[in-house]
Amino acid sequence: MTTVEVPTPDGFADAYLAYPDDTAQHPGVLLYMDAFGLRPHLKVMAGRLASAGYTVLVPNVFYRHGRAPVVDLPEFIDPSRRPEIFQRLGPIMRSLTPELVMRDADAYLRWLADSPLTTNGPVGVTGYCMGAGLALRTAATHPGRVAAAAGFHGGNLASTEPDSPHLLADRVAAELYFGHADQDSALPPEQVDRLEKALADAGVRHRCEVYAGAHHGFTQADTAAYHPDAAERHWEALLALFQRSLKSD
Repeated sequence: MTTVEVPTPDGFADAYLAYPDDTAQHPGVLLYMDAFGLRPHLKVMAGRLASAGYTVLVPNVFYRHGRAPVVDLPEFIDPSRRPEIFQRLGPIMRSLTPELVMRDADAYLRWLADSPLTTNGPVGVTGYCMGAGLALRTAATHPGRVAAAAGFHGGNLASTEPDSPHLLADRVAAELYFGHADQDSALPPEQVDRLEKALADAGVRHRCEVYAGAHHGFTQADTAAYHPDAAERHWEALLALFQRSLKSD
C-alpha cells in the first residue's frame, strides 16, 4: 500500500495504490472516489479489494486543485451540519468536465497497464457518487480495456443534459452493475428508468438494483449516509462482478 504519482497531460495526479501482499501480478482495478475525495475510508475500501486479489488505483481526480485532501474534512462527515463542505466542493466538481475526465482516464488506465503489479488482461472500474458517472464514462470510452464497471449511489447518471453519461451506453462493451439508493434525490426514479432503458436498448450486459432504505452515499462508513447492510450488499455484488469478469480463468 503506497502513494503514487500518475502523470497526466495536465500534471501529476496523486493516487493511492493497494495490492495483495505477494509477488504475483493481479488484475487492475480503477476506483473512482466520491466528492469528498481520497481519504482514509477510501483507502480501507481499496485494501478490501486488494485482499480479494486485485491491484487497486484510487486517483485524486481533483488533483488540479491540489493534493488530497483538497478540502479539509472532519473525521465523520455529516453535510447537514457542515454545509460549507459542499459549498467548497461544488465549484471543484463542476470544473471536472467530461473531456477532462476522459483525458485523465487514459492516464490512469495507462498507468495500470504499465505497472509490474498488474496482469496484462482487462481491468475493472468502480465508482461512488460522482465516481459512478466517471466509471460509466471510462467503460464507454475504453471498451477494449474495461471488462467490468460498477457504480454505487451515483448521481445524475441519466439526466436530460446533452452530456449525460447514459448517452454513451451504446459504446460500452463491459458488463455493468449499478446499485442505486432508493432515497436519493441525486438519482430520482425517472433517471433510474432512463438509465435502465439506455443500457437495455444498447444491449449492454448489466444489472441495476435499487437498495431499499439506503441514502445517497450508503457505502461510505465515515459519513452520515452509511448503511451497513447496503454496504455489505454492495461488496457482494462488486466482488462477484469482478470475479466473473476479471478472473474467468
